[in-house]
Amino acid sequence: MVEKEQRFKQAEFAAIVGIVGNIVLAVIKAGAGIIGNSKALIADAVHSASDVAGSLAVWVGLRAAKRPPDKDHPYGHGKAESVAAIIVAVLLFIVGIEIARSSFLAFLKPLEPPTMIAVYVVIVSIIAKEAMFRYKYRLGKKLNSDAIIVNAYEHRSDVFSSIAALVGITAAMIGNALGVGWLIYADPVAGLFVSLLVLKMAWILGKESIHTTLDHVLHEEDTTHLREAVLKFPEVKQIHELHAREHGHYVIVDLKIAVDPLLTVEEGHRIGKRVKERLLKLPNVENVMVHINPYHPKKTD
Repeated sequence: MVEKEQRFKQAEFAAIVGIVGNIVLAVIKAGAGIIGNSKALIADAVHSASDVAGSLAVWVGLRAAKRPPDKDHPYGHGKAESVAAIIVAVLLFIVGIEIARSSFLAFLKPLEPPTMIAVYVVIVSIIAKEAMFRYKYRLGKKLNSDAIIVNAYEHRSDVFSSIAALVGITAAMIGNALGVGWLIYADPVAGLFVSLLVLKMAWILGKESIHTTLDHVLHEEDTTHLREAVLKFPEVKQIHELHAREHGHYVIVDLKIAVDPLLTVEEGHRIGKRVKERLLKLPNVENVMVHINPYHPKKTD
């Protein structure tokens, strides 16, 4: 219980760091984009603003996932994290469309070149976002949290979008300085490139989160340690079936084992209870359902 409580404290702190960090960056980038006359930087600011909503969704999902099992949710609320990850992916998709729209409209009217303040702010944003990505990615892997990992990749997509913005801003400034008029459109072109990066990231992360939410079971190579733990009991003659369902940050195991058919019901129940207790001691295993079958060499169910 202490370990679970510590997990959620770390996860919630990460979400709060994301919320505060993104608010600060979004405000700074939006202001610098307006003052520095950069469509790419304004698009990047919108991206950061969407990350605020994403971090909020992750925080709400983590709070929901923290709740213990109840009558309506006997397997717990772990999938709330995956649902939060899907919400983040949808938000990213909407933001990507909006960035593409605003960048395209920039081609339809005269443009002024960006100024140096836009360059400075983009560089600061790249450094800050990469640091946030590395922090959240490592924590997400450590805690086995889809929501935190997805949120980490939000920061990484912001890094890529900021790099694209930096290229576009710099090219537009160089074009203006050298009298190459068409290079001024490098700024909105960078905005379009940012939108493609955001849309691609939304698709990848959304697809993965939906896959997890739809009761995805671990592949056989990922359940080897579970099978080995069960077969350490000499009373277990055979494993007829083992499904480990991902339920957010933990798994639920459905297991059918075969034992000596001459054992009493009580003896079979005792073996099943011991198997369950051992599996529950393994990392990320939250619940185990054990079904006892009589062992017959030629039967598998």
